[in-house]
Amino acid sequence: SRYLGTTSNNLHLANPQQRSLFPTMVRSRRTRRPIQEESDEDNEEKYNSAFHHDGKSSDGDDDNYDGRMRHGIGVDDTTSGGGGGRERGCPNAPPDEDTLRILVSTDNHLGYLERDPIRGLDSFAALEEVLSLARQHKVDMVLLSGDLFHDNKPSRRTLHKTMEILRRYCMGSESVGFHIVSDQKDCLRSVVSGRANYEDEFYSVDLPVFAIHGNHDDPTRDGGTEMLSAIDLLAVSNLLNYFGRHDQVDNVQVSPVLLQKGTTKVALYGMGSMRDERLNRMWQGKKVRFLRPDSNGVNGGDDGECDNENGWFNIFTLHQNRDLGRGAKNCVHESMIPEWMDLVVWGHEHECLITPSESLVGTFRITQPGSSVATSLTMGEAKRKQIGILDVRGSQFRLKPVPLGSVRSFAIGEVNLGEIARNSGGGVLDAEDPKVEERMSDVLAQEVEALIEKARDEGNFLREDAEAAARAALTLEDEFDPDRRQRKYTLQNPDQVLVRLKVEHSGFTTLNNQRFGSRFVGEVANPSDILLFHRRRKAESAADGKGGTKKSRAAAADLIGPIEPEDLEDINVEDLVNDNLASTDKKMELLNERQMALGENFFIFSFLPTELGKFLQHLYSSFWLLQHWMSS
Repeated sequence: SRYLGTTSNNLHLANPQQRSLFPTMVRSRRTRRPIQEESDEDNEEKYNSAFHHDGKSSDGDDDNYDGRMRHGIGVDDTTSGGGGGRERGCPNAPPDEDTLRILVSTDNHLGYLERDPIRGLDSFAALEEVLSLARQHKVDMVLLSGDLFHDNKPSRRTLHKTMEILRRYCMGSESVGFHIVSDQKDCLRSVVSGRANYEDEFYSVDLPVFAIHGNHDDPTRDGGTEMLSAIDLLAVSNLLNYFGRHDQVDNVQVSPVLLQKGTTKVALYGMGSMRDERLNRMWQGKKVRFLRPDSNGVNGGDDGECDNENGWFNIFTLHQNRDLGRGAKNCVHESMIPEWMDLVVWGHEHECLITPSESLVGTFRITQPGSSVATSLTMGEAKRKQIGILDVRGSQFRLKPVPLGSVRSFAIGEVNLGEIARNSGGGVLDAEDPKVEERMSDVLAQEVEALIEKARDEGNFLREDAEAAARAALTLEDEFDPDRRQRKYTLQNPDQVLVRLKVEHSGFTTLNNQRFGSRFVGEVANPSDILLFHRRRKAESAADGKGGTKKSRAAAADLIGPIEPEDLEDINVEDLVNDNLASTDKKMELLNERQMALGENFFIFSFLPTELGKFLQHLYSSFWLLQHWMSS
């Protein structure tokens, strides 16, 4: 992506007075006019006049402007090349004294498959690249939005590598350009000296890291009364700053970390992972409160008592499920988040959607960085892994996506065995063929080989693109810096890619995954779980008229008329027990089917939980007496 002042920047305006400077970059929420193109020189002059100076402009009116709109719509970041050269507009230099630069990352999952000889170092290589990019882009701080560790109790090996990486990249002699103006004891946890780690006189931290916990590294009790997270160990070691933890289960009060750099003031809100149902219930009951700062930087009233224009840029980072078809109670809805937020950094979702998108309520933007390492072989994990460089100045912000190169390439495909059999007329695959498994193995092997070649080509391109972007971010001073950090962790055998082939096998048998994967040992990093077999759903088969209920067939045929209900079968516990235990291979030898069914019936329908226990206790006593009699 290009730098300041070109049509590829995502510049978001929160000040209504600045809309006259960007007439073509801001479009109405009502009319949704298409964005007009402008020359790079015109945009550069407008961007520099608003972003690099005092941010003030002449007043202007826009009939389509909505007073509730806090951000303009920036132009799309669609330039090709991925940062393969110097950005135009201004040199790649540290941010000025009024611009707070934050690197945004989430779901690092350190220690994932740490015992795997191929993928064991993938998570550490990704974290080291993230911190290396933070150094190259000269950010003021790093924001990690949960799931730093993959396991709730990471191994000593994982902790050792993590602490070594953080110590190597976060400690130095440079000064930190911002300061915290809020009470640090109220918003930070496990501080050693009552201050942030970079303010401790006995430590030399020049790259502060702020982190919340996720569902993988959430606090738990280890045989005592105090709940501790693995992040607590890093916080007490002064390697990072832990915030966003709320131990009260019936009342959540979110207090921000107030950051100030020059004239820019940022209120950083954090909410570590909680059980989605509990958090949803508390939010519905209005037991989640967000404290807002006043103009003097002191936490004032809650989210309903303060004026919106208080001079603070509000960032909210959380680690919860998004409303993506998971149910009304198993996620956090965007409408629950206060409307006065400016930017929401969403963790937990592994799909990379780094470009800020407009929220459903239309008053704030959402960025979803995604994971830095693939922990599941799904379509969302196959997207390109990226981090974001967030620049905040006054009421404006810009987020620049930066690709990661230390990521194992991943390709996913899908094949339908039934379609292959029909298209070939039975010449390639035939379900009645006695050697159908061998033919299936050959057909699927060809598909996997194509995916391997595709993944390797994409991996080479992504690594070259990320290296070009990293070289572009280096300044002349960095290239000759003797204290420049050298990367220690890299991908082991990067040509061994990740491959997942989804196989629809209706009418066909399945193959042993490990036996099939043995053909690709040395070529892929996941030979034991390449194939994922699944059958066609009933609704799909009903559409072909081959099965399904009367209702599903009608729905598949898109019928509008009424459908007669089917007869419901009366099923009771006794029938279930007899049906499942009637066959000779399932027939119980010690327990009596009739007595077992009676006990279960009392237990389920009569709410007499002791009946089943009494029956089993009586049976055990009888069996013990019989065994004692036979032994004597």
